This record gives sequence, C-alpha cells and structure tokens, in this order.
Amino acid sequence: MEQNANKYINVSYKLYDITNGEPRLLEETTPDHPFIFISGMGVVLPKFEENLINMAQGETFEFVLTPEEAYGERTEKHIVNVARETFCQNGHFDHDNVFVGAEIPLQNEDGNRFTGKVMEIADDNVKIDLNHPLAGLTLRFTGEILETREATIEEMTRLAKLISGECGCGCEHGEEGCSCGHHHEHGEEGCCGHHHDHGDEGCCGGHGHHDGCCHHHDEEGKAN
Repeated sequence: MEQNANKYINVSYKLYDITNGEPRLLEETTPDHPFIFISGMGVVLPKFEENLINMAQGETFEFVLTPEEAYGERTEKHIVNVARETFCQNGHFDHDNVFVGAEIPLQNEDGNRFTGKVMEIADDNVKIDLNHPLAGLTLRFTGEILETREATIEEMTRLAKLISGECGCGCEHGEEGCSCGHHHEHGEEGCCGHHHDHGDEGCCGGHGHHDGCCHHHDEEGKAN
C-alpha cells in the first residue's frame, strides 16, 4: 500500500481558468460545502492529489495545472456521430432530453457511463462532444485544507462502491457531504464544472474517454 494512500482529505477551494491570462472563476467550494476525497482511490486528478497529499490541516495552497495535468487538450477524435435511432423511445425521438446544447448520459458497450454534449442533430445521426468541459484549460486552484486524517474502512468501502457504480449516490449525506468521500453539493455543474453522472471520473478527476458503441440512458438509467 502506498504511504500516502487512504487519506481522508477535506478542502475548500476556488478554481480559476487562467488559460488566457485573466483569471475566470469556474468553481468554489466553501467550509460549509467542502470537497472531500480519499487519496489513492483514483477519484481525483493525480496532480490535484499530489499537491495536497502532504499538507496539514489549516494550511493554504495555490497551484496551477496545465491541460496535460488536468483534462487534456480538446480533440476532434472525441467528437462522435451516434445513430439518431439510439435516442428514440417507442419509435419517437427523445426531443425533451436530446437537443443542441444538452448534456446527456451515455454508456458504451463495456458498461462505462459518461456524459456527452449534443452539438448537432441530423436526420440520421446526432453529433456529440465527448471532450471534458474543462479540456484545453489551464487551471489554478487556491484554497485551504480543512481536515486530513486516515480514512476509515467504512469510508473507503463506500467510495469503492461509488466508483464501481454500486453506490449510485445513495450514501448517507451529512453536513460534510457524502460519507463515502465524494461530495455532491457543488451546484448544478458539480465539482470542477462537470456533472457527477460522468461515471467513475469523480470530482476533480476526469480519467480519459470511453471508446466503443454509445447507448443513451433515460432519466431512470435504462439503456435505449
């Protein structure tokens, strides 16, 4: 086991896009609604974790992540065309949920769930952008360590279930957020500006893209 694995880390921070030189606030978590994660479990960006892992409670931080260290560069290969019939229910196209600009839940043939943004709807296919919303951005984090300690077995078990898809956000939520170590109260966009229905990406932690055939899921999680 890695020396710094299984630390329960509770932070408040501000996240800025500094790609063009002028800071633009993207996300803010507060002591009342902090971001909580457990180290060594792959739920956050490696460089995000690396910058915080050895800090003590009460310490403040400021660091910058390049696109390569964060969510990668935007790329055309992550823009895909999906058959229009994939988004049909009972023979009718799902206009209520699938429209230009909508972020929709998808699943590939391996069962990995992720989110894509609808760019264009044609007669026979739907063009979807699978790039992470923060791809191509240089990010600056500033904040404070609110708590750091060894995670309990219960906390690690619950987070492992969340990663595997068993949790489904059905954990016990207290004032500090989900007891599995994954906080969910960061506004409509979720931590770091992306929704929490990106599968196993987790807060602050996009881990690549899922290739293969895409299937659309309705609000109840059923594949179409």
